[in-house]
Amino acid sequence: MQQKFSLRKIKKKNRKNPDERHVLLNEIALTRTALDTAISNFENVIDPDLIDCYIYQLNSEEKRYKYLLKQAKEFKINEPELLIPRLR
Repeated sequence: MQQKFSLRKIKKKNRKNPDERHVLLNEIALTRTALDTAISNFENVIDPDLIDCYIYQLNSEEKRYKYLLKQAKEFKINEPELLIPRLR
């Protein structure tokens, strides 16, 4: 079962609050894990209805990941191990 995560919207660009930075980095890591899980589920499913379900889940996780990376860029976070997508 997938968990729901929330991220406080970062209202000001270039804000240096360490708590918000930590939350954002944590959200990126959690989203990457959810994205990896969605990819794995999609690759292992056979039922046509579940294939559709995992396609939607995969698209959703990809959009969330891109959004978080955009927020990290605006927040001036440059941590390559979190920002570079993992290759299989």
